Amino acid sequence: MSSILFIPHGGGPLPLMEDPGHASMNEFLRGFPASMARPEAIVVISAHWESDVIAITGAAQPPLLFDYYGFPPETYEYRYPAPGNPALAGRIAGLLQAAGIDSRIDPERGLDHGVFVPLMLMYPQADIPCLQVSLSTSLDAAEHLRIGRALSALRDENLLLLGSGFSFHNLQAIFGGGVDGDDPRNLAFEDWLAETCSSVELGEAERERRLVEWEQAPHARYCHPREEHLLPLHVCYGMAGGAAETVFRQAVSGFVASAYLWRQAGSGARQG
Repeated sequence: MSSILFIPHGGGPLPLMEDPGHASMNEFLRGFPASMARPEAIVVISAHWESDVIAITGAAQPPLLFDYYGFPPETYEYRYPAPGNPALAGRIAGLLQAAGIDSRIDPERGLDHGVFVPLMLMYPQADIPCLQVSLSTSLDAAEHLRIGRALSALRDENLLLLGSGFSFHNLQAIFGGGVDGDDPRNLAFEDWLAETCSSVELGEAERERRLVEWEQAPHARYCHPREEHLLPLHVCYGMAGGAAETVFRQAVSGFVASAYLWRQAGSGARQG
């Protein structure tokens, strides 16, 4: 069965440039695959693709989409030749349609940096089929929970279901120079998010309510002036429907960010 993981993917190509502010995140991402069985395919919900109709990459050999600007020339020459999985893309589209969620397969779009940057760290051999699912342009929290629930049948397959975003995504604050995660507003939101995602004391109705009403969390709009980097977590929770483990909480680019893992029973995950 699948494992479901929400991660920070860092700033543009900086993780691949070995930026010191990403060192702890890079170490986590590189080490994570050893904690689980090798997946047969990877499905990524990235913060960097929004579509009016939920879209799924359908290319047999997806190219890369270098959707960042102003970095050295070599950062536009990365290669990640992982195959796609058109059959799985069709199943995902079918699951969404069956749940009343319009979907389409995009046979041409490439994998954006929210996909290839973390996967180059996690699975550098690029030998596991990979595809990407978009967010909705609505940016509605409840809708993204519904998208996750529609895809919950994927838990029965040997997949890595990866929400690629950032639990703290205030670019003005980051570029202004954070200092090792000591911003009390950042920490208050991270505490709220950890409790929401990981506390076994919360019932699922309350956990879902908190995620739908995430803007009521402490300093929510400071941490997420725009919510696209948080919503992959909502899709992950919708798929999982239960409490997660907090598997990473450290400074990334000067502000604390976290990662959450839902280990599915029988997934072959090894506790290590």
